[in-house]
Amino acid sequence: MLVNIVVLSYALAAVAFLFLSVLLLTSWRGRLHGLTLALACVTTMTWAGAIAWQAISGNPLSLLTALLETLRNASWSVFLLVVLSPYLEHKRIAPFNVSVPALAIVTSYLVFLGATVYAYWSADALNGATSFISSYVGHVGLAVIGMLLVEQLYRNTPGKDRWAIKFACLGIGGLYAYDFYLYSDAMLFRKINPDIWAARGLVNAVTVPLIAISAARNPKWSLGIAVSRRLVFHSTALFGAALYLLAMAAAGYYLRFVGGSWGMVMQAAFLFAAGVLLLGILVSGSLRSRLKVFISKNFYSYNYDYREEWLRFTRTLSDEGPALGQRTIQAIAALVESSGGALWIHRESGNCELVAENDMPLAHDSEPTGSPFCQFLQNKQWVIDLDDFAVDPERYEGLVLPQWLRDLPRAWLVVPLMSHGNLFGFVVLVKSRTEIKLNWEVTDLLKIAGRQAASYLAQQESANALMVARQFESFNRMSTFMVHDLKNLIFQLSLLVTNAEKHKNNPAFQEDMLDTLDHSVKKMKLLLQKLGSADSIEGPVVLYLDKLLEQAVGLKSTSEPKPSLEIMDTALRVRANWARLERVLGHLIQNAIEASSIDGKVVVRLLKHGDCAL
Repeated sequence: MLVNIVVLSYALAAVAFLFLSVLLLTSWRGRLHGLTLALACVTTMTWAGAIAWQAISGNPLSLLTALLETLRNASWSVFLLVVLSPYLEHKRIAPFNVSVPALAIVTSYLVFLGATVYAYWSADALNGATSFISSYVGHVGLAVIGMLLVEQLYRNTPGKDRWAIKFACLGIGGLYAYDFYLYSDAMLFRKINPDIWAARGLVNAVTVPLIAISAARNPKWSLGIAVSRRLVFHSTALFGAALYLLAMAAAGYYLRFVGGSWGMVMQAAFLFAAGVLLLGILVSGSLRSRLKVFISKNFYSYNYDYREEWLRFTRTLSDEGPALGQRTIQAIAALVESSGGALWIHRESGNCELVAENDMPLAHDSEPTGSPFCQFLQNKQWVIDLDDFAVDPERYEGLVLPQWLRDLPRAWLVVPLMSHGNLFGFVVLVKSRTEIKLNWEVTDLLKIAGRQAASYLAQQESANALMVARQFESFNRMSTFMVHDLKNLIFQLSLLVTNAEKHKNNPAFQEDMLDTLDHSVKKMKLLLQKLGSADSIEGPVVLYLDKLLEQAVGLKSTSEPKPSLEIMDTALRVRANWARLERVLGHLIQNAIEASSIDGKVVVRLLKHGDCAL
């Protein structure tokens, strides 16, 4: 049974260090730190695999395992010396340019290695166990050397950089500390404790995540572990849910066991309540936010996965959904786990006007851009922490908060929206669902997010202004045609009034007058219909030019001189808008009439010339 435990323990250690070795070697960037760390992991993997293989085959510990263990300890010491080397510059032997600690450690390893080989090869050490026992003192000494190196590394590392190496110191120091415990116990009792020896592989495997975390935090160690925060978040949530369910299942079994006749009922009710509680925890936005912040602070060198954050931010601004103002608030608020806020934009009135709000219903309508508050945002371009301002206003020298902002419930951050160096607007965010420290990383991210959001909002404002300008341009174009039509109608009616005194008793004139009035009324009704219609432009159709000219000339029959029509080809057709082409031709005929004397002559002639109508 113990043999199986030894195999499983050391095999697990070999697999764990194999995985870490692959990550280190595939992401190696040519730096010495990364190479020595990878070699240390490879030697540890080989040593653990050799012990597991010997346990499977039933062979006793041999010279090979002793040499591999010595090589394992030496490789970790070399890695520690490489990391320590910048702090040992003043402790070097000048002729050889070798540090004193490194020379002493190498000498110790060589002496111990020679003693081990001699013990196994000597005639009185044919029993492998005897030679192994004789090396207990050496193993304790090497463990002490390793622990001293770990202590020196932690001591000499500046305080601001210890977060990057503390987990590695804990893991590697744990390896040496357990070796010290194992061989000290063997020296005391003259033999190795089988249980402590069996657990050694699991202890080595447990240190792998600690070393990996430090490798990910320290770029010199060349570990490009790019574990997605989303994957870590969901894995942690899934692992926590699994532990919770196991604990609740155990508690339910206990209730069933001690509950007697009520045991089954108590177990069912308890498990249902536990399930409801788990669902409530999983859908809680506040708990999700706290878990994300905890993972970012403790497992990553930066609080944000900038690729994911920027993709999400850009997608929120560009996707379809609520108005852009609402999406802007949502995108910026999500960066700091805030539930909402309000958006103000600079308008032509000279004020920053409220354009959108989310979960902040009592927001003020406007703030003058010339106010001290807006001028502070314009000049400093700072993210304002209102809680920090309430505690230490001197940090924001020159800032005068408007009264409406002081009275705004749950207001937390003010994020300026800058566009081309000018204040385009600002966003006020409500308090986050979890405690977030506003450091340089958070403020820089909010500033650049504000600039990006300002560019989107400015583009929308420009698009809206362009649309309004096009609408006015279209209206002006349509008004030009309307003015021409009204001018023609006025000219016809004024001419009719002028000739009425002369020809009011003439039946032919009276008939022409009625036709002209009827046409004018129809024309004005058509103009009113087009003014009130959203789509005032009719589509083109195939029409006969002779019919169109007959109508255009007929409308000018009361003019002096009266135009005449000569149609040379009646089969000429064109694809056009009847009303618009008739107006164009009518304007040409009217211009000809006005340019001719009363006794002159205006002739409209239609003929075909090649593929054209003249």
